[in-house]
Amino acid sequence: MTDTWQLSAVASLVEDIDKKILVVLRDNSNIVGTLRSFDQFANIVLENAVERMIVGTHYSDVPLGLYIVRGENVVLMGDVDEAIELKGLTWVENDEIRRMKDAEMEADKMHGLIARNLDMLLDD
Repeated sequence: MTDTWQLSAVASLVEDIDKKILVVLRDNSNIVGTLRSFDQFANIVLENAVERMIVGTHYSDVPLGLYIVRGENVVLMGDVDEAIELKGLTWVENDEIRRMKDAEMEADKMHGLIARNLDMLLDD
């Protein structure tokens, strides 16, 4: 019974062939590209793929070209509405978005460190 469900769930991707899709991966990467192929394990092939990096209201697309994604790494997949996909976002250079992403990660680490230290102080 489970095999039938998996086959039908993956087979529903047929409707998305040649469409622009967004794929969210386990490492929180956002990949946008045109779905060209897939198999029974939800491994997918994307053409003209880019990694869309978003920090705040800024974004950049890092070109990946033809990109193969293992199905086990896919968290979410969906159509891209090109009319609204970048609404409210400002494009920046790849180097700039990487610097912004690094700063965001450092701020998150610092926030976690402060929260842990505050928890230890409140436990005393």
